Amino acid sequence: MRKLLLASAIAAVTATSAFAGGYVAPVVAAAPVVVEKGSSSSAGIWIPLALLVIIGVIVANDDDKEPI
Repeated sequence: MRKLLLASAIAAVTATSAFAGGYVAPVVAAAPVVVEKGSSSSAGIWIPLALLVIIGVIVANDDDKEPI
């Protein structure tokens, strides 16, 4: 009987030290999020820019010699 009491006392003392820090929830990693970026090309700006250059060339080469 004495051995049983001693064994249960030792088990109780060692078991309480296992829970000394309290419950800590496990850390669960979040799923990775994939973000798709739009294309970085500026193809939409080339046509208006080309038109502005063409208009600038036409205005600069105006050989109309009428007096103002």
